[in-house]
Amino acid sequence: MKRREFVKMAGLGATAAAAATVVNAPFVHASKKTPIRWRLQTYAGPALAEHVIKPQIDAFNKIASGDMVIELYNADQLVPTPELFRAMQRGTIDAVQSDDDSIAAPVDVAVFAAYFPFATRYSLDVPTLFNHYGLNEIWQEAYSEVKGVTWLGAGAWDPCNFATKQPIRSLADLKGKRVFTFPTGGKFMQRFGVVPVTLPWEDVEVALQTGELDGIAWSGITEDYTVGWADVTKYYLTNNINGAWVGSYFANSDKWEQVPDHLKTLFKVTMDSSNYYRQHWYWWGEAHYRTKGGKLELTTIPEEEWAQVEAEAVKYWDEIAATSPRCAKVVQILKDYTETMKKAGKPYRYA
Repeated sequence: MKRREFVKMAGLGATAAAAATVVNAPFVHASKKTPIRWRLQTYAGPALAEHVIKPQIDAFNKIASGDMVIELYNADQLVPTPELFRAMQRGTIDAVQSDDDSIAAPVDVAVFAAYFPFATRYSLDVPTLFNHYGLNEIWQEAYSEVKGVTWLGAGAWDPCNFATKQPIRSLADLKGKRVFTFPTGGKFMQRFGVVPVTLPWEDVEVALQTGELDGIAWSGITEDYTVGWADVTKYYLTNNINGAWVGSYFANSDKWEQVPDHLKTLFKVTMDSSNYYRQHWYWWGEAHYRTKGGKLELTTIPEEEWAQVEAEAVKYWDEIAATSPRCAKVVQILKDYTETMKKAGKPYRYA
């Protein structure tokens, strides 16, 4: 090869190498970028979290492919549940899965989360109310008035029944019973002599064993078996004060705004996936454990007596409606929805 041709070929090689360096630069940069990291705490203990949120977080982390990583923490693991909202506002944690009521969200509509008495009969009532009766817009409005926290959406969980150490076969049997339950549900059931008790979630089983608690009104029968409460109680009351727990996802507003749009979409898609899983998991479990569980004896308060509880709930609704115009709007929606379901008849409502 002549010297002139050699120099020419060497120049082309150097140019190609430089071009390759430029082309590959974004890849090198991307491979070294720091992922977005969130710490998310759920209301649920470890055994329950395996169903109500862990599959969602695992799926999100896998699909995010290192762009974002969510670390999941269980009930009270980083922050006591009643302090979660304030901790999220401060940025101590980045996101929360819970009901508004338990985390002391400073909005008037928080009272309707978790188990607002007789607001729902079935789990499908929750997405119907939020997506087709205007509750999504009302919740967005309420949380837009609070700095530092973004409400991301609601979903349905299980019903609220009593699991107790002594049988409940009449309203009189509820009197004096010390029960672990949610703030609003407990406050309502005080009208029938129930004594609400607040404890860290992980302490409930021991409290049932030691006699500090007489029972729980925190879930349906699926959770009683899943988390071990069926092992330390004996009876399950088939009457419930609510057909589906209303839970939500929240995030620190600054942290949410730092998330790229495609990852925001991914998070909401996995939320929907989790909401769907819970719909069929609880629907399966509530029937399965009643019929095949084998640990809890089923008891029932006669319908004519339980009607007193339902009638008292109507009075309670009106009391809550008087607390704010927005609460009055929600109560009216619940009344309209209930009336529609009754008129629709079976399978929407059974007489």
